[in-house]
Amino acid sequence: MTFETEIVGFMAGTLTTLCWAPQALKLIRSRDGRSISLITQATFVIGCALWLVYGVLLGSVSIILFNVITIALNTLIIVLKLRFDEGVERDAT
Repeated sequence: MTFETEIVGFMAGTLTTLCWAPQALKLIRSRDGRSISLITQATFVIGCALWLVYGVLLGSVSIILFNVITIALNTLIIVLKLRFDEGVERDAT
């Protein structure tokens, strides 16, 4: 990969990874995961895992780095959703 290609990858990765931070923060603050689709989040994490493998095969630092971070953020969102949804169900019964 050329230096210019990796720069574009780092810029794209920064934007598409950081876009998940507000969702995670909102979930932490509200403690309400009902508006989050578990299927969508899980599918997205699987897709990012495949992008991660692709990045490893290409040897692209930007693809590897940002998919690791994105997987971590979205896994956090899934864990928080499951944790907070479980609390909502308990309160309802």
